[in-house]
Amino acid sequence: MRWTVVDAPLDSSGAGRGEERAPAALRRAGLLDALAAADGGQVNEARLRDPSRDPTSGVIGAAGLVRAGAALTSRVAALIADGRRPLVLGGDCAILPGICRGLPRETELWFVDAHPDFLDGATSPTGEAADMDLSVVTGHGPAAAIGVDEALLDPGRVHLLGHRPSSDDDGRVEVARIDPAIHQVPAAELLRRGAGAVGAALAAGGDGPAWLHLDLDAVDPRDLPAVTYPEPDGLRWPDLAALVTPLARADRLLGMSVTDLNADEDPDGRHARRVVEVLTDVLAG
Repeated sequence: MRWTVVDAPLDSSGAGRGEERAPAALRRAGLLDALAAADGGQVNEARLRDPSRDPTSGVIGAAGLVRAGAALTSRVAALIADGRRPLVLGGDCAILPGICRGLPRETELWFVDAHPDFLDGATSPTGEAADMDLSVVTGHGPAAAIGVDEALLDPGRVHLLGHRPSSDDDGRVEVARIDPAIHQVPAAELLRRGAGAVGAALAAGGDGPAWLHLDLDAVDPRDLPAVTYPEPDGLRWPDLAALVTPLARADRLLGMSVTDLNADEDPDGRHARRVVEVLTDVLAG
């Protein structure tokens, strides 16, 4: 099925960081032509210009997040209903709740990220919704980040892949909050088992629809330093491709989101071009 590329330039810091410019950078690097993808345009509401932290929820730009999430829900749901496969370009991981609200409740989520993203408004040191998107979609985060106080997906159908949470106090708090029903394969275990084997087993082992979310900080900073919150000991490009290829080509995949390229850290565009090369190999063969 042909991909339809949608830009969602949401930076949940509200400061207009480089993640906001990532969709444009990937387009300049030739993503649409490389994938022979349809152009789904930009979700214009998916910009945040309020860096203040809501005193009640602890989330930055709570009202703007709700607006952005609703616009993303509408766009993704409409594309899927029209028989199209969205490729949503963030922005940061705060785009995920809006996407998931537009998916069937029984959707399986393949979540590839250096971080569990399982904080909330009280435990996040930043207040950025990108700290808490997985907790929000599984019913453990602040409703202010999406506008509804309910789980969007069944935690038992969520697979957290490639993460390597920090060992500081914030990291320990985050790990302790993760819903035990979520299936976890941290980066070290994933590499030990073989990234391709893990991806193939997930693609073949379930039933019902699926969504693939890729935060590019899953890649080791030796290969991709142009992210906002790099973590060491991640997946090298070949490992990432081996993991994601069977997931991205699964017949039951509804769509995919890609986040956290920081265009400000990539002034000559070489990292954006490398991302496009990898995505082309993975998504188009």
